[in-house]
Formats: sequence, structure tokens, C-alpha cells
Amino acid sequence: MFCLAGIGGQLSGFVQSAKDVPGMVVIDGCDLGCAKKTLELVGVHLRGHVILTDLGIEKNKVLNLKRDQIDQVKSAVRQAVCHETEAIPAGTQPGQTVVEC
Repeated sequence: MFCLAGIGGQLSGFVQSAKDVPGMVVIDGCDLGCAKKTLELVGVHLRGHVILTDLGIEKNKVLNLKRDQIDQVKSAVRQAVCHETEAIPAGTQPGQTVVEC
């Protein structure tokens, strides 16, 4: 998990930390994709993109998710990682597991 404001503010330490991850799944609240666009602008490799409204989770001002919604998001993130077709970027240690599929 990373500080999106720090990355958007192009603070070098935050940006470099995000770039050092073998592959990141970004979670956006809606299809505008603000988080995805912020990460792409600084060159962060994304393994996947999950949009909560696509999962039927309404965007609102209160983060009060039910257990089944949380499980649904977790499943969507796992699926985004496990269905990745690109190679893991350089720097990944041999045998390193990002997520068990």
C-alpha cells in the first residue's frame, strides 16, 4: 500500500518505492481511474486495475463495506494479479511469490 498523494506530488522517495514493486494492482473507486492515472504518470508498472463501481460497490462519502464486499474486492485483486500475462519486471528475486493463485 502506498501514499497516493505523495506519488501524485512526485515526491521522489514515494515514487521510487512504488516503482520498486514487482507489480502493483491499483484500486479505484470509479471508472475515472484517478489512482491509475496518477501511477501511470510517474511510470509505475501496474499489474492490474480494480474499479469498485464495476463490482457493484457504490461510491459514497462513507467507507462502510460489508464483509462480502470486502471479500469481493480481495478476490478481484487476486484475479488481477493471477491473470497477469506480462513478465514480472526486473529486480524480482528468484522464487519470490507476489501472490499465491
